[in-house]
Amino acid sequence: MKKFLSYVIPLVVVWVILSGCSSLQRVINTSDNELIFNRGLVYYNAKKYAKAILLFEHCEPFLKGTPQEDSVAYYRAHSYFKNFDYQTSASLFDEFRRTYGRSVFIENAEALYAISLYNMCPSPERDQTTTAAAIVAISEFMAHHPNSEQIAHFQEMTKELTWRMEERSFINAYTYYKILRYDSAIIAFRNALKKYPDSHRREDIMYYIVLSAYKFADNSIASKQADRFMSALDHYYSFVMEYPESKYRAELDRLSETAKRYIEKYKSEQPVDDGNVADAAAIRGVEQ
Repeated sequence: MKKFLSYVIPLVVVWVILSGCSSLQRVINTSDNELIFNRGLVYYNAKKYAKAILLFEHCEPFLKGTPQEDSVAYYRAHSYFKNFDYQTSASLFDEFRRTYGRSVFIENAEALYAISLYNMCPSPERDQTTTAAAIVAISEFMAHHPNSEQIAHFQEMTKELTWRMEERSFINAYTYYKILRYDSAIIAFRNALKKYPDSHRREDIMYYIVLSAYKFADNSIASKQADRFMSALDHYYSFVMEYPESKYRAELDRLSETAKRYIEKYKSEQPVDDGNVADAAAIRGVEQ
């Protein structure tokens, strides 16, 4: 019996598949595009999105200029969305919103375009081009449909995607720090703060600016160290003013003391200008 079933079951599966295909082909062979569209809706409502897509794609060119034109375009795009092909659904919904601005489906199409992009967004470690596009799409949806019931949901999506963008900007700058490119790290961290002043990474970014500036000075040639240590101290004072109780405070205090000692030593080793000494002596004589 087991051996018999091992032969029969695959044959049944093949028969079901072929039956489904032949059923689709029979509908297509009618050349009745309204019938094809309506049968596509039947499959769509039955959650058989792959079959619905085949029928929608077949009849869509023939329904151009008819009342069903925007409907078939919408349901085709939505079938791809439901089938988890977000790249295709994003492309189709983008085309839909540009073509059918007055369609009854326009609000849903713009929402699903944004959600398609959102679902494609990668983790912060990867390129965030799609994330930036999703943020723009969400902003456009909220501007076009301010009374939508989905506004709160889209606002939360924006917060999450902005978090990813902030995290990515931090990772980019931190990469320079890790490969000892301290001058580039300073620029990248400062750009991150400029772009995202309220970043959830703000304290970390300001900490690494101080750290990068200190290490940049410490690894510089002697003739440039004093100026660069003074720059590091400027960043340190900015950090302390904003985060006086920071977990990084003790470490940065130690570095600032080292920088101050170097600067004092540098000043004490500078040659004295004789003319200035004479002028200072004369001034002291007058004061006395």
